[in-house]
Amino acid sequence: MSAPDFVAIGHVTLDRFGESTRPGGSALYAAVTAHRLGLSVGLLTSHGDEFPLDVVPSKIEVVSVPAADTTLFEHRHEPGGRVSHVRAAAAPLTMADVPEDWREASLTLLAPVVDEVDPMIATLFTDGAVGAAAQGWVRQVKPDGLVVPRPWRSPERLLQSVQALFLSREDIRGQETEVVEWFQRMPVGVLTADRDGALMFVNGERYEVQPRPAREVDPTGAGDVFAAAFLIQYQRDGDPWLAAAAAACAGSLAVEGEGWSAVADRAALDAALSDYQRAQ
Repeated sequence: MSAPDFVAIGHVTLDRFGESTRPGGSALYAAVTAHRLGLSVGLLTSHGDEFPLDVVPSKIEVVSVPAADTTLFEHRHEPGGRVSHVRAAAAPLTMADVPEDWREASLTLLAPVVDEVDPMIATLFTDGAVGAAAQGWVRQVKPDGLVVPRPWRSPERLLQSVQALFLSREDIRGQETEVVEWFQRMPVGVLTADRDGALMFVNGERYEVQPRPAREVDPTGAGDVFAAAFLIQYQRDGDPWLAAAAAACAGSLAVEGEGWSAVADRAALDAALSDYQRAQ
């Protein structure tokens, strides 16, 4: 079997908002984005029997490490932002879990949510570009389940193996200086900032990425959509600025519907990108 064009690695999740629970997870949002943009997609994950696999687009190839439970988040919105608790977690994802025939994928995104992805997995994908949506490595779960930021102690080996690193402004509060240093040592680093757009570092140089105005319905997964769209567009055109513009459009389109319902296909993204470029 040939490798998928795009491999996403990380837990699928169940996200509870009040009385509503729906499937999610950074890797799943990235996988759906790649699928809608026309790529063949593999998703390496772990979940329990209660996860509704039938909601995942059927053309996405899912390889799952068995687990007693699916990673479950409870979210609530407070004036200072979203507060999250982890109520259950699936199994860790290791180098041994990566299918041999996937290791030739042209694009891979490591997308942990609760530190479940071994960063050394990045070293397996030597034939393609590897990105990391690093949120799950820069936060920890307290004994009561509360999710809080934490310093990222040992990113060195990962930073040597990935071509693009993605984080959000909320992910890095308190360690902004260190993160800028990481970005400056990588080919591409992106710090997303919701309605304020993003900062992009290309070979250490800093650039602003202007936001695309959006009618926000649900911000969940926007950063993961951004990361996947960036990698795909960058591979397509080799232009980091165009990739950042496409990613900004993809992320803003995604927030205009609940869950991944508004994640753009190629035609919708190209149309939004044309409008965005004319407005700059």
